[in-house]
Amino acid sequence: MIHREMGKVIFNEEISEGIFKTDFISPGISANSKPGQFVNILPSFNWENVMRRPMSIANVEEKRITIIYKIFGRGTKILSESKIGGILDLLGPLGNVFSGWKEKYVPILVGGGVGLAPILNLFKECQKYKIHSNLILGARTGREHFIDHDPSNGIFLTTDDGTLGTSGTVIPTLENVFSVVDNPMVYACGPLPMLKAVQDFVIQNKIPAQLSVESYMGCGTGLCQGCVIKKRNIKAKAHSYHERYSLVCMDGPVYSADEVCFD
Repeated sequence: MIHREMGKVIFNEEISEGIFKTDFISPGISANSKPGQFVNILPSFNWENVMRRPMSIANVEEKRITIIYKIFGRGTKILSESKIGGILDLLGPLGNVFSGWKEKYVPILVGGGVGLAPILNLFKECQKYKIHSNLILGARTGREHFIDHDPSNGIFLTTDDGTLGTSGTVIPTLENVFSVVDNPMVYACGPLPMLKAVQDFVIQNKIPAQLSVESYMGCGTGLCQGCVIKKRNIKAKAHSYHERYSLVCMDGPVYSADEVCFD
C-alpha cells in the first residue's frame, strides 16, 4: 500500500566522504516497506523544486526509515541540508521487492556507490532472519566506505584506488565468493557499468540473480514515463513499445538479470 506522508527528519549527517544518511519518522511507509523498495521525496515545498527524487530505502526500524545518498544536484543538495525536526513530503513504499532470499539460496549481495542502500536493507533483513549472506560493497576510494572490511564475517569492501579492502571493482571479489558458496543467488544494485558487469557474470555462470536498477524518475507511479528501460530478447514488432520497454518505477526497480538490457 502506497502512502503519502509528511516525514519528520530525525537524523541527517554526512557519514563518509560525500555520502549522507537521513532518517525520517514515517510510520505508514515503514510498516509496509520491504527490501528493494524506494520512496519518492519532494526535497522542498518551494515551487522551484517540484520534482521528486527517488531514494532506495536503506533501513526500516519501527516507525523510522533511512535513506543513504550522494549529492548529485540541487534536489539532493537541499535534502542534505534538511534540519532536524524538518518535514518532507514522502511517497512510498514504491516498486517491487527482492525475492527468494528466504528460500534455499545463499545470498551474495553486491552494492556499488549509493546503490548500496537497498543492498544494506536486504543484508539487515538476512541478519534479522539469521540467514547467512555475503556482502560485497564497492566504492571509488576508502573515504566513501562507512562500514568495516570484515571477510571473516562475510563483509567484503573494494575500492577503485586500493585504499581499503580489495583493490579494483566488485567483480573479482564476486568471482571469489561465488567459487566457495554452494547454491548462490546474487542481488545487486549500483551504477550501470557495475550492473552490466554483474549481469554478464551471472548469465555466463548461470547464477540466479536479481538486479535493482537506478533510474531518474519524476512521479514514481508510471504517469510521466520517464524511467524506461529496454527488455532483453524481445521479439515483438518494432512498434510494440510496451512489449519492448519497461517502467522501472512500476515494473521494477528489481528485475531478474535476464530481463533487462543495459546497452
